[in-house]
Amino acid sequence: MASIATLVAAACLLPMLAVALAAVTGGTDTVEHLIATVLPGYAGTTVFLVVMVSLGTFALGVGAAWLVTMTRFPGVRALEVALVLPMAFPSYVLAYAYTYILDYPGVVQTALRGMTGWGSHDYWFPEIRSTGGAATMLILVLYPYVYLLTRAAFLQQSSGAFLAARTLGHSAWSAFWRVSLPMARPAIAGGVLLAVMETIADFGTSAYFGVQTFATGIYTSWFTMADRAAAAQLALCLLAFALVLAVAERSSRGAARYHAAGKRHMKMPPEPLTGLRAALAFGLCALPVVLGFVLPAVVLAVMGLDGQQDLLSRRYLRFIHNSLTLAGTAAVVTVCAAIAVGFYQRLKPGRRSTATVYLARLGYAVPGGVIAVGLMVPFAAFDNTLDAWMRATFDISTGLLITGSIWLLVAAYMVRFLAGALGAYEGGQSTVHANMDAAARSLGETPLGTLRRIHLPILTPSLLTALLIVFVDVMKELPATLIMRPFNYDTLAVQAYRLASDERLEGAAVPSLVIVAIGLLPVILICRQVGRHDRG
Repeated sequence: MASIATLVAAACLLPMLAVALAAVTGGTDTVEHLIATVLPGYAGTTVFLVVMVSLGTFALGVGAAWLVTMTRFPGVRALEVALVLPMAFPSYVLAYAYTYILDYPGVVQTALRGMTGWGSHDYWFPEIRSTGGAATMLILVLYPYVYLLTRAAFLQQSSGAFLAARTLGHSAWSAFWRVSLPMARPAIAGGVLLAVMETIADFGTSAYFGVQTFATGIYTSWFTMADRAAAAQLALCLLAFALVLAVAERSSRGAARYHAAGKRHMKMPPEPLTGLRAALAFGLCALPVVLGFVLPAVVLAVMGLDGQQDLLSRRYLRFIHNSLTLAGTAAVVTVCAAIAVGFYQRLKPGRRSTATVYLARLGYAVPGGVIAVGLMVPFAAFDNTLDAWMRATFDISTGLLITGSIWLLVAAYMVRFLAGALGAYEGGQSTVHANMDAAARSLGETPLGTLRRIHLPILTPSLLTALLIVFVDVMKELPATLIMRPFNYDTLAVQAYRLASDERLEGAAVPSLVIVAIGLLPVILICRQVGRHDRG
């Protein structure tokens, strides 16, 4: 178990080391040109997106979590579940739907010109294909991260401190800002950090809207300029930015503690709302659901009717088969790796196992494009070296044995999504009391036997959840798939991106709908958990 866990940690560390090495040893001509031309724009746009998404997800996620947890109004039971549904949408699919609605040839502007007789220069309309448009798409699909974590934090808070603030003369709004919000800070910061990590890793939305970020720059350097060193250097910049954000968020907490000081937990009494206040609360909570799920789902369904894409054709069945094969294989491999790392830490707690878990979690802070570059560079060098040696020694060409294979792509998925699977496994493992391990060992059971006969049966719900979440994340992953997929091995995400890039939005709606439909599965599971209220 120790050797497997160490191997998994090494696999997670390899892309980062490879990117750093390739960036240092590669030529600097392209990067010097990029610094003089577009690199400041990459940095500025990426920072702008991070700031906008942070503020937007904070406002929507925290506001919705507070309203559905601390107040009662008509429809709140349905909304507290529905607020999670936008997680089913990849941001680039949302971008396709809103472009179909709001772009110049879209239905809204076409209807506006038809009713008024205006020409293209007679009116102003917000440009959806812009940095602001990309930020809006990301906010709508990422705010559920903040909502879920913040709502859980509010449910766990005791009412003692909040009520004490009210008795000291603070209004409900003042008590919220001074007491409840600071106590939920770790959860809020964790949710916002997840949203920020997804933002800097985003490629599909930025590329489709023509927004130049580090993620799109990596892809351009790799394919358009055919400069692997420049791609690695841009990837290193993005990697450093992601790690700095993660470290800064964690260090900002310092030694602060956010648990309740008392032993008694008194549930916060929700405040009933009526009249205008109830209508306003309902509207504020329903707005992100409508914009992030209901409207784009309806638009995609309408677009799909005119898409002229046959899901039952041999070509589409191959796309679906490729997507399911990659997602299923990656989910099994990732969950097995999470079991190995998590059980190793439980079996032998110490610095080595702690370091192994820490390295295994780093992948989530690394965008898919960076992982792709970090794996392609060393394995391409290995394949080329082996091929040259086989040609010189045996006059046999081995070609590319690893580069461009499904297994290298699966390894990239494992590195990217291992943190999520490990979190689900550890959450379930915490319910397995240490006395169970001791009892099994005293009866002569081996560690692997304890894992197989005690842990895995108890952890089945957590493992199934982890499998499904990784499965859907892989279905939606775009940059790593575009860079690393085998030749002529396209997936639903690649097909949707290709059709949208050719401005065939109706056609792109069909594979997008399939991705969203599959993405609803884990969201439904999450909704079931959200719907179980904390009665204590």
